[in-house]
Amino acid sequence: MKALILNGERKGENVLDFFQEAVVHAISDDGWLVETVVLREKKIAWCTGCFGCWTKTPGTCVIDDFGKILANKVVQSDLMIYLTPVTFGGYSSELKKAIDRFACSLLLPFFTKIDGEVHHKARYQHLPSLIGIGILHGPEEESGQIFAKLVERNAINIHSPSVQSAVYYLSQDRGQIVESLRSILRNFVK
Repeated sequence: MKALILNGERKGENVLDFFQEAVVHAISDDGWLVETVVLREKKIAWCTGCFGCWTKTPGTCVIDDFGKILANKVVQSDLMIYLTPVTFGGYSSELKKAIDRFACSLLLPFFTKIDGEVHHKARYQHLPSLIGIGILHGPEEESGQIFAKLVERNAINIHSPSVQSAVYYLSQDRGQIVESLRSILRNFVK
């Protein structure tokens, strides 16, 4: 089983190292092959909304940078983990940029209904499950709720077979965080 961690920490920040290490250890202990991509270290342009990944080069972004490689890594994964500082309830700009780049290429320009809602059809039969891990400096209940809903809605859009999210605070006990992460990750071990 392959897991892909997308670390969305922005340049100049240094708060996700502990969380990344905890996730890698927890999931590696269960036999997963883990790859971590620190997005700020990669050249990924913003999506231009040209839909070339639907019309000109189906399934592949027309922009030639790491964003094209990232889409392939996503499709080849069984589990994708978003690791990000929570910004106004959402993802960091680094993670948002990456998601915008690969999400469209995972989909077809045709529609289907999911639970009564209209969504794009999946391009691939196998897409990864999704875990969203958000980090806040301190308790912000509303931001945590928005983050959880965002992860859930994104999982529907990219046809993830299962989804879970968690929000942690930098002031939380590290031992509690590790146990919570292990518990979440155990749900995805088959």
